[in-house]
Amino acid sequence: MATFLYKLGRIAFRRRHFAVLIWVALLTLAGVGAASAPAAGATSFSIPGTEAQKAFDLLEQRFPGDSADGATGRIVFKAPEGQKMTDADNKATVEKAVKELGDGSEVVSVTDPFTTNAVSKDGTVAYTSVKYDAPGMALEDSTKDALETAGDDARATGLTVDVGGDALEAAAEMGAIGEVIGLAIAAVVLVITLGSLVAAGLPLLTAIIGVGIGVSTITALANALDLGDTTSTLAMMIGLAVGIDYALFIVSRYRGELAEGREPEEAAGRATGTAGSAVVFAGLTVVIALAGLAVVNVPMLTKMGLAAAGTVVVAVLIALTMIPAMLGYAGRKIRPAGEKRRGAKKDKARDTATTTTTSGKPAKPNMGTRWASFVIRRPAAVLLLGVVGLGVVAVPATQLELGLPDDGSQPTSTTQRRAYDTLSEGFGPGFNGPLMIVVDAKDSDDPKAAATTVTDGIKDLSGVKTVTPASFNKAGDTATITVIPDSKPSSTQTEDLVHAIRDQGADVKADTDASVLVTGTTAMNIDFSQKLNDALVPYLALVVGLAFLLLIVVFRSILVPLKAALGFLLSVLAALGAVVAVFQWGWLAGLIGVQETGPVMSMMPIFMVGVVFGLAMDYEVFLVTRMREAYVHGESPNQAIVTGFRHSARVVVAAAIIMMAVFGGFIGASDAMIKMIGFGLAIAVFFDAFVVRMAIVPAVLALLGDKAWWLPKWLDRALPNVDVEGEGLRALDDNSSKDADTDADRKLVNA
Repeated sequence: MATFLYKLGRIAFRRRHFAVLIWVALLTLAGVGAASAPAAGATSFSIPGTEAQKAFDLLEQRFPGDSADGATGRIVFKAPEGQKMTDADNKATVEKAVKELGDGSEVVSVTDPFTTNAVSKDGTVAYTSVKYDAPGMALEDSTKDALETAGDDARATGLTVDVGGDALEAAAEMGAIGEVIGLAIAAVVLVITLGSLVAAGLPLLTAIIGVGIGVSTITALANALDLGDTTSTLAMMIGLAVGIDYALFIVSRYRGELAEGREPEEAAGRATGTAGSAVVFAGLTVVIALAGLAVVNVPMLTKMGLAAAGTVVVAVLIALTMIPAMLGYAGRKIRPAGEKRRGAKKDKARDTATTTTTSGKPAKPNMGTRWASFVIRRPAAVLLLGVVGLGVVAVPATQLELGLPDDGSQPTSTTQRRAYDTLSEGFGPGFNGPLMIVVDAKDSDDPKAAATTVTDGIKDLSGVKTVTPASFNKAGDTATITVIPDSKPSSTQTEDLVHAIRDQGADVKADTDASVLVTGTTAMNIDFSQKLNDALVPYLALVVGLAFLLLIVVFRSILVPLKAALGFLLSVLAALGAVVAVFQWGWLAGLIGVQETGPVMSMMPIFMVGVVFGLAMDYEVFLVTRMREAYVHGESPNQAIVTGFRHSARVVVAAAIIMMAVFGGFIGASDAMIKMIGFGLAIAVFFDAFVVRMAIVPAVLALLGDKAWWLPKWLDRALPNVDVEGEGLRALDDNSSKDADTDADRKLVNA
């Protein structure tokens, strides 16, 4: 592979105009496609194989025209101190709001709180529910404006009025501020690391082009493939992070080749052949991790993973072709400012832990060399400290509770949160998470008796506050029952109640031939969390297993890939522990603006595993590949570790800081889910890059010595030789030396 990529890099360098033109043309084509594509509609959300989804599908079939997937809006009214909502003036205000809302073109129904018993027992709180014929994401702006205007008009009369429900649901704005902050910090880190504005600009430019192609393509296909806004946001986050990283490693290797005295074209080919090989396999691990989300069997997650994986593929291709082409334009300007050019003396000893300056005095080893030497002297202590430290941080993960955010997790400054709190105050915490019970009595001899049996059975369960009478469809074979729990939607008590109702449904089925299904937003969230939790182990097995096999091919070793996988698990568990401590327990929550603690977002563990695993393997491949390269070229195991750190540690640290900056920019978001994603990914990258890869990896390799690179002979013969360490390029050096010797001999004879 190294030889092929070497030739590709040289071709891109020579045909730089053509290579750049192709990528600019692709960016233009994707941009035109995105601009001309029809606007994306409402993104469907389904959880195949769950009871809540089965009940939801049954409702659409048995209650046609009721818009089962339609959004719901709530206007919550609270009377001033000393008044009640049943007072004449307050009642007139509510009735006026109900009348105004009923005129909306997308409105299916509006409830009058005074006829539907939607007034609290003390008379101070009332609410009206508005049912729409489209999901919240698909509602017209005029419809949402009408809902807010009705609330404003009622508020002007002196009532406390807030609006809640999913009708005000908006597209998650995850990327804007976070990506700007990430890019700004990335630019600073790149300039400091590479010491050249030209060198720092190349990774940023190519990463932006790659992300532009990926996101524009997703936008162009969003309507046809039912892709949501979060799909392009994830692709942007991952694509930008890996795009900068991959370009950074190739540019850094190119500078090293120039320092060895090679011509720019040769240096570009060598950089693409060596660092480019690492980029290919690092990219493959990210693609495997993201595409593996299909194992969960949630269409939304599958699409997000595949779209992000496609953006990573684009980033890899750009790194292998556009970066060498751009290096052709930059030439020797890629070097740090003030560095001596090609004509300077090349007497620096770069293959030892210490170097020598042109004046003959020993130069101070770089930080990577000094750190690696320290770890090699005390490998057991460093390993023990790293593992124990991460283990302690991971302890809170044993208390992990999963759930999905609702209005109760919104900041207290939002109207949705105030509406949630007012309803909890007036009607109890469970009122914000009602359960819908669907009784499928099509096969029952007496549907009404079956519905009565279900209602009576639910009333006897603990944790139930209210059970409404059964409401039948026109055919009379299906009924819906609304259950209000005693506890808030995200509590374990509500989850226990859902399971208790489902367990009771088995007895009802045996006695009446009627099926009992539990659905509603709360039940959907519970089923979604359970499905993700059940899929976590198979997903881990698939992703880690495939990556393990891939890394065996890359490193020609059994223990190095095993160490890489175990180190990743440590960093992910520690990151989950930190997320639980902050967002579930509330430790240091105020420091990052967490206003409401609660269950960890259901998608967080599997999402973190997918994203962080791919990025962790990036650092592993880039760092250890350089060690492997030094080892196969004759260095001792310990010296190979030092060589790998001397050449790669600075760049890996820079890449990790850039990644943390990109993800950390989202911690300041007001949305709790976005804040959690930003914090979780940033802290996971920190643990993996600085504790696992920088400390545990060299410590383990130092303890293993030559055994680290052991591979059974039969397996060595069976595996393909991908030549990531560039052994084929070393043969080119030998041939060049022979040619030079031949030319010298020929000149001597002629003389």
